[in-house]
Amino acid sequence: MTTTDKRLHLRFVALAIGMFAIGTDSFVVAGILPSIAKDLDTDVPTTAELITAYALAYAILSPVVATVAAQVSRKVLLIGGLLVFIAGNIGTGLAPNFEVAMTFRVVAALGGAMFTPTSAGAVVALAGPEKRATALSILFGGLSAATALGSPIGTAISGVTDWRGTMMFVAAVGAVAMVAVLIGLPAVPRPPAVTFKQRVSPLADARITLTLLLLLVAYTGLFTLYTYISQVFAPATDGKGTTLAWLLFAWGVAAVVGNMFAGRLTDKFGNRVVINTAGVIAVIVFATAFWTSRHQVAAFIAVMIWGACGWAMLVPIQHRLVGANPAASQLSISLSSSANYIGVSLAPVVGGFLLDDVVSLNHLGFPAAGIIVLGLLIGELSHLLIRRSQAEPADGKEGASASTPSLAERR
Repeated sequence: MTTTDKRLHLRFVALAIGMFAIGTDSFVVAGILPSIAKDLDTDVPTTAELITAYALAYAILSPVVATVAAQVSRKVLLIGGLLVFIAGNIGTGLAPNFEVAMTFRVVAALGGAMFTPTSAGAVVALAGPEKRATALSILFGGLSAATALGSPIGTAISGVTDWRGTMMFVAAVGAVAMVAVLIGLPAVPRPPAVTFKQRVSPLADARITLTLLLLLVAYTGLFTLYTYISQVFAPATDGKGTTLAWLLFAWGVAAVVGNMFAGRLTDKFGNRVVINTAGVIAVIVFATAFWTSRHQVAAFIAVMIWGACGWAMLVPIQHRLVGANPAASQLSISLSSSANYIGVSLAPVVGGFLLDDVVSLNHLGFPAAGIIVLGLLIGELSHLLIRRSQAEPADGKEGASASTPSLAERR
């Protein structure tokens, strides 16, 4: 590796640390919900709305920030985003009541919405075409590491101190990232301005809208159970924070592995096979959670399969978005991030409703599995529309590539 390569890698690592902080913030609250609820004098389903506030605000604000701040220096936007993110987490950790905590979760989400899309654009601009894939893998490696390390570390810290200590830990990681970006990142060229209307224009294509809806619905189901993981699997963990941290670590490691192999499997078998196989296995895991949650060994096996399958669905869904309309692929993939976070934001609301009026905590896996099945059915409809459009003769706009899909796209 040349000196220039090493310098580039260090710049990407600086941004990856920021992704680690933001990813940790996204996942860690689920592991400390009971602690927050007790301290703020609310019940767990109400406290889960903190996850909804963060995820929904992030989903809505990401395209808005990208449009409004199009002419702002990329480095200024990155550092500003981390400052807002740090303030949001410190404010959450110091919140005297639930309402204040909710407000600061939105502030933290604003910081994430400023940082994440900007960092992806920055690595693409700095790396150049020949190193783009490596740069993106380093950047999103920070997000994967958050599922494997950030969330369980934060949960363990909560067991030693309290949930407020966890939020300060997240803010501290954000501060490390800010210093790294401030020192190590050079000026980044601004991308061409894209209007808000252009950003959401792919939604006019039913193939893309249905694929995004598959992502939204499936991840609502996947995170309905994850939101209440500390309670659902309490019999297996004996309510111990340390055991729960190890359970989250197992989930995170499996998620990283699932994400790593998803691309290779999609290239070999096609996105439909990978999406449906991973989804069906996740449904089986959720349907048997009433039993696996009572036994520690079974619980660890279940969450590892769940983590691997859940995260293995992301890559083939993005692959389907690209294949549906290659000309709009970048805008479609950016919308997939919002769809993902909207799904995550709906999960606590859906879970809270189900626990209030439909099922007991021990049987939450059943309706969550049903939601995933609904997502897979929507995905089948998107697949049929894509197949139909690719079977039609080229209309002169998309060219031959639209009528001659690759083997993976046909699958």
